[in-house]
Amino acid sequence: MVPIKKIIVGLAALASRISGVIAGICILVVALSVSYEVVLRALFNAPTEWVNEVSVYLVLVSAFLGFAPALASGKHINVDLLTSKLSPQVNRLLRVFCSLLGLGYSLVFLVTSLEMVMNSFELGLLSTSTLRVPLYLPQSAMPIGFFVLGLQFVANLLDPDAAAAEKEGH
Repeated sequence: MVPIKKIIVGLAALASRISGVIAGICILVVALSVSYEVVLRALFNAPTEWVNEVSVYLVLVSAFLGFAPALASGKHINVDLLTSKLSPQVNRLLRVFCSLLGLGYSLVFLVTSLEMVMNSFELGLLSTSTLRVPLYLPQSAMPIGFFVLGLQFVANLLDPDAAAAEKEGH
C-alpha cells in the first residue's frame, strides 16, 4: 500500500472505531438514565425533567456517530439477492460507484449540517425545555458523523477489496 493510502485507511479505521465507541457509550447512558427515570417514577413518584431530552439527544448522537462504524464493518444495507449474482469485477465496480455516491452525499450533508451548527451557535439557539441546552452541542454530532462517514467512504474507495472482505467476515 502507498504510504498516504495506508495513512488515510488507518485514520478512517481509527475514527470509525472511536465514533463507534462513543455511540455505544451514548446508548449505555440512555439505558441507564431511562432505568433511573423508571425507578424514580415508580418507587418515589419523582420523575426527572432531564432524562427524556438528554436521551433523545444521545440517541441522535449515537445514530450519527454510528454511520461510519456500520459502513466499516459492512453492516449497511445491501441487496445480496442482486449482488450475489454478479461477477467479482462487477461487484467491485458497484462498490466503487456506491462509495463515490456515498462520499458525495456525505459531503453535502457535512456542509449543510455544519452550516446549521454554526447558525445555531451564532444565534445562541437553546432548547425550549427547562434544560435550555445550546442546540449546537447535540447538533455537532451531525457534521462529525458525516465527516467520519465520508472518511470511511474514501478509505473504501482506496481499498475496495478490504471493504468487501470486511463485509464477508474475512
